Order: sequence, then structure tokens, then C-alpha cells
Amino acid sequence: MAKKSSSGVANGLESLFVDGLKDIYYAEKKILKTLPKMAKAAQSEEVSAAFEKHLTETEGQVDRLEQVFEMLGKPARGKTCPAI
Repeated sequence: MAKKSSSGVANGLESLFVDGLKDIYYAEKKILKTLPKMAKAAQSEEVSAAFEKHLTETEGQVDRLEQVFEMLGKPARGKTCPAI
């Protein structure tokens, strides 16, 4: 069995990392679209406020993910996940 070069392993790990970031980015962008609808549909002020708070936190997470993509020199794009 041939050994992988260290650069080949690093490229594989980076690819896996970026792929994971794309999954997370896709999920966070989807929830950004859904949370306002959930807050509006909530029957209680407390639940609505919790959805609004989560929306603000999710916006921060999307910003941080976009910064990571930028640091890696990759476009901030999600990878479609049917489970989401």
C-alpha cells in the first residue's frame, strides 16, 4: 500500500474541513430564513422572544463562518443537505 504524502493528507483534511463548513453554512442560512417565521407564528411572547434571540445568535454564526471561508480563500457557499 502506497503512503500518502503529507501534503496529500493535508489537502484531504482541508477538503474535509471545508466540506464540513459548507454543511454548517447551509444549515445556518436555512435557519436564518425560518426563524422569523417561527417567531411570528409563536403563540407566546416568551417563545417568540427566544426565536428572535436565536436569530441574532445565528446571524453572528453566519458572519463568523463567512470570515473562516475568507481566511481560507474559499467562497462562502453552502452544500445542499436533504436532511435540513
